[in-house]
Amino acid sequence: MRILIACGIAVCAAAQTVDVMPPKVMMDEAFVVTVNGLAPNEHATIRAELTDGGGQHWVSQAEYVADENGAIDLSRRAPVAGSYRELSPMGLVWSMMPASKHVSTYQSPRDLGDQTIEFTFMRKNERLAHARLEQITLAEGVRRSVVRDGPLRGVFFAPAGEGRHPGVLVVGGSNGGLPAKQAAWLASHGFAALALAYFRYEDLPQQLEGIPLEYFGRALEWMTQQKEIVPDHLAVMGTSRGGELALQLGSMFPSIRAVVAYVPADVRYASCCLMKGTAAWTWQGQALPYLAPRFGRPPEVVARAAIEVERTHGPILMISGEDDHLWRSWEMADNVVTRLKRAHFPYRFENLKYPHAGHSAGRPGIQPAWHGAVRNPTSGRENDLGGSAKGDANSTVDSMPRVIEFLTASTRE
Repeated sequence: MRILIACGIAVCAAAQTVDVMPPKVMMDEAFVVTVNGLAPNEHATIRAELTDGGGQHWVSQAEYVADENGAIDLSRRAPVAGSYRELSPMGLVWSMMPASKHVSTYQSPRDLGDQTIEFTFMRKNERLAHARLEQITLAEGVRRSVVRDGPLRGVFFAPAGEGRHPGVLVVGGSNGGLPAKQAAWLASHGFAALALAYFRYEDLPQQLEGIPLEYFGRALEWMTQQKEIVPDHLAVMGTSRGGELALQLGSMFPSIRAVVAYVPADVRYASCCLMKGTAAWTWQGQALPYLAPRFGRPPEVVARAAIEVERTHGPILMISGEDDHLWRSWEMADNVVTRLKRAHFPYRFENLKYPHAGHSAGRPGIQPAWHGAVRNPTSGRENDLGGSAKGDANSTVDSMPRVIEFLTASTRE
């Protein structure tokens, strides 16, 4: 979409326009911003703005040089100054910063709603033309329904159209609550996804402590009974402590045919986020061995707490950041790879490591990537996630299609 504002003859010889194509995209889809009507080699400033799901204003701005035809194509031209400096078609989005110094991180649109980004062509702080982009979180036709079946709590996302689809169980990390955004993303790509809460949600436990893994087995059984799901085409996806959990579930339940683990651990860690050391997970009423982070990684404790990933009945994909300050996810993912190689694991496995990404590595969505210290709602403590905005954004752009390809290949064979 573009909105054209003609310049006066004293200012410019032709009208300048800003275009965004396509004007409406999914949150993970690329788009192209162009400016036309400039003089050859003219410098032009483009500003981008949005209001996030928390009502906070985010902004970026960069200066570009027009080509010999008086045009700027952000997919072909790197800026010469501004919020980012490298060639990056999505740079004006991921490089946004909050207008308020009190904001520590971007918040997604509320209730999986849409988001509008304004792009403005400026000269000497005068706004001459602008265009709007609409980003869609949930694809048209995706159906969602609340799940309250016995102890199960979650939201089920069914793709548009009839027929059965591969199913993905989506679990969150130490923030607790409902991992709806990832499930909505998967459903928008044709997967029937159950966003499953397991603590800090409604009447579920308030802490990540003593969570019975039978709960997730029940969720998998529930998924096999849904008319939208192919029963023998199930996967699990999790992030952080949810990545640890995804690897653990894959090692236990044969119905899981593929695992996607973002910034995972290779061992079962202690409960979160309590000062006392207790088990996070139980099985058949017994606490599973765990590692307490404050005591390091003694080999004998690691051996007991290690996740037996070689028992998984399908391929494994991990996404990790080499600048993860919350925990050393890239090293732990490498440990998983080493264990799988040693066991001659018969399925595909891969660790996508990104050198300047932190604990937010690969999170789906083209959105502002900057963050400060982020408060964990379970512990109340501020966490340094590591990574740069550029590094996190690059990991997202690279990994999103690879995750979809992996799940497509793994669950539709």
